[in-house]
Amino acid sequence: MSSPSLKDLPKVAFDLKNQLEGFNPDNMKKADTNEKIILPTAEDVKRERQHNDLIHGVNNFSADKLKRTDTLEKVILPNAQDVATEKSQKAFTEALIEGVGGFDTNKLKHTETQEKNPLPDKAVIEAEKEQQQLIAGIENFDPAKLKPTVTEEKNPLPTKEVIAEEKKA
Repeated sequence: MSSPSLKDLPKVAFDLKNQLEGFNPDNMKKADTNEKIILPTAEDVKRERQHNDLIHGVNNFSADKLKRTDTLEKVILPNAQDVATEKSQKAFTEALIEGVGGFDTNKLKHTETQEKNPLPDKAVIEAEKEQQQLIAGIENFDPAKLKPTVTEEKNPLPTKEVIAEEKKA
């Protein structure tokens, strides 16, 4: 494959060509380049190596290296006292269930249920109504109903002459 001839290459615009030829790298701003390649720490490498060694050891483990052992199973049977206790508890539970199931409801006494309804008395209701009326009056207050007033100052400050006379005395 041969290289293309000059007439086959794409043409560059004249003004772009002038800008590229007149480019001055001194006009560029200085910038620090920070490479953000995060390498693993020595601790990370050590932890990974330990993990790989463990996996390798498990995969390549030979069962021939194990020793034969006999397992001694100890079965502890309940003694006579434990058996007696369990039987008495079982008998008690059965008697309790039988007593509840065979209960005669005719032996119960008849009772009348009294429902107490603690409603507030009239004095409490009146006090609450007064409180609600007061709050409604404050919330619905119309400042346009106020009479205009003029404030008169009853204790005027002393003038400069009075202050000067007091200083002389």
